Amino acid sequence: MINVIETWIKSKLPRSLFGRAMVILAVPVVVIQIVVAAYFAERLFRDVSTEMSSNIALEINYIASLAEKAPDRRTAMIEMRSAAMPLNILVDYETLRAYPDDRWTWLSPSQHYVDKTLKSKVNNVLNIDLLSNTDFIKLTVTTDKGPVKFSFPPARTSAKNPHQLLVAMILTALLFTGIAILFLNNQIKPIRRLSDAAEAFGRGWSIPFNPRGAREVRSAGHSFLAMRARIIRQIEQRTMMLSGVSHDLRTPLTRMKLSLGLIAPSEEVEHLKRDVDEMEAMLTEFLEFARGDSEEKTETVGVKALIKQIVRNFKRAGHDINLSFIMETPLDDTLKCRKQAVQRAIENLLGNAVHYGKNTHLTVTIEAGTVVFMIEDDGPGIPKDKRDAAVEPFTRLDVARNQDKGVGSGLGLAIATDVARSHGGNLVLLQSDEMGGLKAVLSLPR
Repeated sequence: MINVIETWIKSKLPRSLFGRAMVILAVPVVVIQIVVAAYFAERLFRDVSTEMSSNIALEINYIASLAEKAPDRRTAMIEMRSAAMPLNILVDYETLRAYPDDRWTWLSPSQHYVDKTLKSKVNNVLNIDLLSNTDFIKLTVTTDKGPVKFSFPPARTSAKNPHQLLVAMILTALLFTGIAILFLNNQIKPIRRLSDAAEAFGRGWSIPFNPRGAREVRSAGHSFLAMRARIIRQIEQRTMMLSGVSHDLRTPLTRMKLSLGLIAPSEEVEHLKRDVDEMEAMLTEFLEFARGDSEEKTETVGVKALIKQIVRNFKRAGHDINLSFIMETPLDDTLKCRKQAVQRAIENLLGNAVHYGKNTHLTVTIEAGTVVFMIEDDGPGIPKDKRDAAVEPFTRLDVARNQDKGVGSGLGLAIATDVARSHGGNLVLLQSDEMGGLKAVLSLPR
């Protein structure tokens, strides 16, 4: 039961740091306001109303006693009115009738104490009316000259405008809460900027960032800048090293191709040429993976134009791809990305599809915040328990796909996964329900 309550409370709490900080700030203020207001209302309405009602009860008893001493009704009324006038009390005879229940409301806590005090302090009370006229309280008592009705202002029995202190408390709390929100927002803003810079760097963008705010936030910001600089430096060093490796390895490969071109044609020479071509292709693929897309600049590209160009390139190579678009935002098909990297990732996925299957279907869904590329084929697919391993570098699952179709370096899916992650997206491998083969879903945020 406790776990259920805790889970429910957590589900209702704000998710953002600003929202949770506001809860931490507002809850104590509200509780203090409620406690102070309740204590204030209890003491004010009870003590003040009881004391003031007791005083006017004495006055009413004195005025009513004059009727008992007077010889007749007329004389009694004259004497009562003469005594009541300085006390701001109106006196008049009342017709004896059936009175309704005492009239007061819980909406005004003071009325409860006024009603209770007058009943206990005034002699021979017939009726107390606190609601029919907001300008007067009407109280009827019995005398030997008949029922007498006393009317007097509510200010005689309770404090005037007792809510003023409560209103002042609420307005003050709102004022200082607004000031606290402004200061809190200034404290949260550096954290948001740090989050934006980290998210952008995760997508391969490097936006300007200057640590500000509290000491702890500035420390985290400086740590992020140092980490970003180290990562960029490592990427640059790796790129320089790989450029040298590329040059050093391609030179002997070129000499080997020239030497093979001078040798008399034979079956063995053809095998060697294919081996050299395969080595060169594997070297190119490896360098593309190791280099990544860190050196490419982000640009805004048209998704339709990019995909149609890729499909045309495959068609020129003899591979027909069934293409379809799903446009949820028909007026905008742009994507902010590193064009060459995204093109390379899609080409790798399509290359796998046409390599292992006979039919390939590419579906592009352009949503408000995401572009989804879904590539399906009718090949053998990849078993579910091996899909996580398939996106790792240098992993070859030819046994699962088709060993007779040739070999590769095992970097095609790894490159596509790396491109997706560098753009803040992801690559998911599934089984195609329609075609029976592999379904690769590449999602990129816009």
